[in-house]
Amino acid sequence: MGTSLPALPEYADRVLTVAESVPPGRVLTYGDVASVLGEGGPRQVGRVMALYGAAAPWWRVVRADGRLLPGHERRALEHYRAENTPLRGAGQGIPRLDMRRARWTGTS
Repeated sequence: MGTSLPALPEYADRVLTVAESVPPGRVLTYGDVASVLGEGGPRQVGRVMALYGAAAPWWRVVRADGRLLPGHERRALEHYRAENTPLRGAGQGIPRLDMRRARWTGTS
């Protein structure tokens, strides 16, 4: 007697596929993901990540300003440090992502 889970919406599946393609140590912004898909925007991508992203590398889809996801800073930092993701201000409280160096262009 198995319970079937509701199907993942097609857009959510596409967002999560992009998130899973980001290599360790690199990030994409919510807007970058929407641009890759050619659909939606940062808010739609953020909503998908909030609802469905727990099993995906959620820490690799980030805010454009490099601030860490509120309420998840400690967990995200663990991932960033393990993956050697470039950070700024590491000795001054909660660091930010160094977006210039961490942002993935899909080529490296």
